[in-house]
Amino acid sequence: MSLGGYDVEVQRPGGLATEEMTLNMGPQHPSTHGVLRFIVKADGEVMREAIPDVGYLHRSIEKIAEKVGYHGFMPYTDRVDYVAAMPCNQGWGMVCEKLAGIEVPRRAEYCRVIAVELNRIASHLLSVGSMGMDIGAYTPFTHALREREYINDLLEELCGARLTFNYMRIGGVAWDLPPDWVPKAVAFLDRFEPLIDEYNALISYNKIYVERLANVAVISAAEAIDYNLVGPNLRGSGVKYDVRKDMPYSVYPEFEFDVPIGTGEVGTVGDCFDRYIVRIREMNQSCRILRQALAGVPEGPVLTKVPRKFKPPVGDAYIRLESARGDMGWYCVSDGSEYPYRVKIRTGSFTATSIIDKVSRGVMLADLIAIVASFDLVAPEIDR
Repeated sequence: MSLGGYDVEVQRPGGLATEEMTLNMGPQHPSTHGVLRFIVKADGEVMREAIPDVGYLHRSIEKIAEKVGYHGFMPYTDRVDYVAAMPCNQGWGMVCEKLAGIEVPRRAEYCRVIAVELNRIASHLLSVGSMGMDIGAYTPFTHALREREYINDLLEELCGARLTFNYMRIGGVAWDLPPDWVPKAVAFLDRFEPLIDEYNALISYNKIYVERLANVAVISAAEAIDYNLVGPNLRGSGVKYDVRKDMPYSVYPEFEFDVPIGTGEVGTVGDCFDRYIVRIREMNQSCRILRQALAGVPEGPVLTKVPRKFKPPVGDAYIRLESARGDMGWYCVSDGSEYPYRVKIRTGSFTATSIIDKVSRGVMLADLIAIVASFDLVAPEIDR
């Protein structure tokens, strides 16, 4: 029975009776990483459940693809994940290219990898910086945002935008690397890599920060697979799976890099800290990929010829790539016209949202903030 926001009566030892309270966290709560709402039932400070209520950002973006055509949909893909839009650009380009059997020039593939890996670092910086701020440490956020601005400057010089890039095209990329851009990117890596160690000293192994994250919301490898978690959320549970390694695409097979996983170094494998530290270490690996890619950019065109009225043959195609939030899938059905018949996008934030209710049971209300931050949710990926 519910009355005035209160729910089930709980009998305590000694005859004391308390009642569960139903609380709303969001949709305007500053720690929910977008327009998210959680319906929380709590017994005092202990949560009984936290049910995600999504849909506040639903825009029918997959339906829009059917109305604007193949080329016209590319700018819309930026809005699937505005924090890491480059992989979304690449995903749409790849599924269209697979439908039509288009081969992308090698220089364009290198440009794609460089742009995506820079964007991955920028996304992880926002994730780890905001996570520290959510828990109460403001200074690390300013450090992370400072480095992210350097990446935004590079991407703005590359494509003219800092957030929604519209950089890639079906058949390649819109613009080649600008003159003298590669040395600037290398200079950024020279500056940034030592700062990751500085960031670790500032926050990652801070005693209070570790105590807030260690052993909180532990997800075993089996549970992560059952709930279809992807990316850092899956690897944080000790599952060594990365689409770039396990289902290679683009020119990733040409680069050497490792896949960081959670090891339970300060708590239990699969806790909030492991999901956090995996993102820190992925930034190091992105720097490795970038150094190799920047040093080996081949000569040649960056865009193959594709008809203005792009009409792939009748059929369907599905591709997967590793976005900042993990395994992202793009499915497209063609009926032979210049408009897609159906489009479906699979995102990592949507699957991560489903496990929040399970891992939040029995933990403190304040821990919900750390749990949501550790999953690096982006609301447009959930609603689309």
